[in-house]
Amino acid sequence: MRADFHMHTHYSKDCTTSPKRLVARCLRVGLGCIAVTDHNTIRGGMEVAEIAPFPVIVASEVKTTHGEITGLFLTEEIPRGLSPMETVERIKAQGGLVSIPHPFDKMRSSVITDDALEEVLPHADIIEAFNARNVFREADVRAREAASAHGLVMTAVSDAHHALELGRTYTEIPEFDGTPAGFLAALREASLHPSPPPWWGQVLMHGVTTFNKGLKRVAPWTRH
Repeated sequence: MRADFHMHTHYSKDCTTSPKRLVARCLRVGLGCIAVTDHNTIRGGMEVAEIAPFPVIVASEVKTTHGEITGLFLTEEIPRGLSPMETVERIKAQGGLVSIPHPFDKMRSSVITDDALEEVLPHADIIEAFNARNVFREADVRAREAASAHGLVMTAVSDAHHALELGRTYTEIPEFDGTPAGFLAALREASLHPSPPPWWGQVLMHGVTTFNKGLKRVAPWTRH
């Protein structure tokens, strides 16, 4: 089945996509399993899981003191602002999986720092080998090299902040039993289907994200 393990809803400060619209778009483009990875909250993932007719992994892209780390299969919120290792420990304590989002993409201030990445990689489970929002593909090459060096499974993700970004990039996996262990086993048999947008598409996507941040600052009714 086609799957995507990095996307956002309006529970993220830089996205205005409702859970209902997210589910509708996933059905339209044939995504059969997703992880909702809102910034510093699992509320979006929990709401999507309640309404989606396909498997949904509740997750969060957590801002640590040295960049972002994603926790998958979460049942409780993980506070932002912890150290990278403490964040990893909080994820593991819930029985969750640790994924490294968009490593090496130096165009984003939120990317995990090199020192922190070196510290947490031995404890990570997954690395994003392709993130459609990476501006330079060299970041993806380095991510694949890191995955190989540390024995991590890889994903290709959209990192969608707008519903229209869903469906082009995806990871194809066999069905699994819904557990973290089953998910990892399925990812070991995965095939990645990256589809980088043209340069103007990158500019547009990041422009929309910046606009959403500003909109939520001036329009309180768009915040969640």
